[in-house]
Amino acid sequence: MLLDWISLFLRWFHVIAGVAWIGASFYFIWLDNNLRTPPDWKKQKGIKGDLWAVHGGGFYEVAKYEYGPEVIPEKLHWFKWEAYTTWISGFLLLSLVYYHGAAIYLIDSSVMDLTPAQAITRGLGLIFGGLFIYEAACRSPLAKYPKVFGIMFLILIAAASYLATHWFSGRGAFMHVGALIGTIMVGNVFFKIMPAQRLMVDAVTNKTDIDPNWGLGAKLRSVHNNYLTLPLLFIMISNHYPMTYQHQNAWLVLMALGIVSAWIRHYFNLKHIGISRPSILITGAMGMIIIAGWVSIPVTVKEGTSNTEKAPAIELNAQQQQVFDVMQTHCANCHSAKPTDEIFVIAPLGLMFDTWPQIVQRAPLIHRRAVVTKDMPMMNKTGMTEDERQIIGKWFKGL
Repeated sequence: MLLDWISLFLRWFHVIAGVAWIGASFYFIWLDNNLRTPPDWKKQKGIKGDLWAVHGGGFYEVAKYEYGPEVIPEKLHWFKWEAYTTWISGFLLLSLVYYHGAAIYLIDSSVMDLTPAQAITRGLGLIFGGLFIYEAACRSPLAKYPKVFGIMFLILIAAASYLATHWFSGRGAFMHVGALIGTIMVGNVFFKIMPAQRLMVDAVTNKTDIDPNWGLGAKLRSVHNNYLTLPLLFIMISNHYPMTYQHQNAWLVLMALGIVSAWIRHYFNLKHIGISRPSILITGAMGMIIIAGWVSIPVTVKEGTSNTEKAPAIELNAQQQQVFDVMQTHCANCHSAKPTDEIFVIAPLGLMFDTWPQIVQRAPLIHRRAVVTKDMPMMNKTGMTEDERQIIGKWFKGL
């Protein structure tokens, strides 16, 4: 129960920090795209562009300097902690849920039979190895060719998605690709954007020249982050939609949804600079409909070795048989490779209890939800009795 509360507060804080970071990112991209050429008297003060806005009952004027103010103000706001706290809280949450609970949420023996240590090592390697490749590419001549760099980046994410979905559970795979994208985004802030801003502040303070490449490089990384935001937000909520991460080609589903999300974001970026392209929204919506239709084809649902007909027979003792019977009566109607429930046509959270090994693997989760919190089965729609919950409880205590 304590871990549940820790998870709740971490997840809550992660969402709050993420909203602050994404809000600031969207606002500054919008602001930069909406700056207008100022009148001559402002140009004489070194102002490159300005913008007027009304919000919350007042008028605001925002100005961007060509070089910088004559004197650096005593209070200068830096936008970095939104990014850092989002990543720190996200990594702690990943560690708590998917690393501490690797046997439950990260490892799926029907995908690859890994030990917790092996799964965690692969997960960390995917995240930080992907960051290294991305950062190396950004610092290489490849960065001078945006289209080629974009193709390289798609290949990187596709490779990460493919590996993750062939190593981990579907849910764990999606979260690790999301962790990679989030790490790349915060890496852009830490490795490029913040150092460039420090150089600019030092130059203005010391009245030395500003290298235009500082700002251009930082802005390019900000643009990268801007296009990655919507795919990342989808991954953050994807654990509620197993029809995406349980698909037999889940890595392609993830790539397709990510590309369409970034394409839709492109519409709003163009809109900010006065270019209206409704065709982007139309093709984006069509893309989402096509993906939904493709994913909904029943034959594409991943079954793996969770099918009871493919699983080797295991002789159970009397207590184990009781637990198995309770699970089949009250849980396997939803949590199965072939659910019989009229609502859940795909196993919620990707959890399946068709075989005894699957039940044993998720024993702590089953105990917590069926015996401690008693919120499963959902709304107790199958009528699990208190005696049946105690059968699970006694078995779990004996493990």
